[in-house]
Amino acid sequence: MTSAKLPHQCETMADVRAGVDQVDRELVALLVRRFGYMDAAARIKTDRASVRDEARKAEVLDNVARAAEVAGLEPARLRAVWNELVEQSIAYEAVRWDRLRALD
Repeated sequence: MTSAKLPHQCETMADVRAGVDQVDRELVALLVRRFGYMDAAARIKTDRASVRDEARKAEVLDNVARAAEVAGLEPARLRAVWNELVEQSIAYEAVRWDRLRALD
C-alpha cells in the first residue's frame, strides 16, 4: 500500500481524498483498539452502574479539548466529536457487560 501524501503536499483532490481515506483507515484501527478497552472495562467492572461514569466522561472531554487547543484545533468541535465517541463507548460497554454476565 502506498502512503498518501501529507496535507501540505496535496496538489489535487485525488491526493486529498487518498489522504482522508488513509486517515479513516487508521482511525478505524485506533477505534478497534479503543473499543477493546471497553471490552476490558466490561470484564473488570463488577457493578453495571459503574459503566456510566460521568466524572470520567468529563475528564476525557476536558483532556481532548486541551489537546485540541494545543494542536490549534477548535476545542468545542473536538469535544462534540468525542462526546459522541464516549456515548457510543458507554453504550457498547453496557451491552458487553450484560452479555458477559448473561454467560454466568
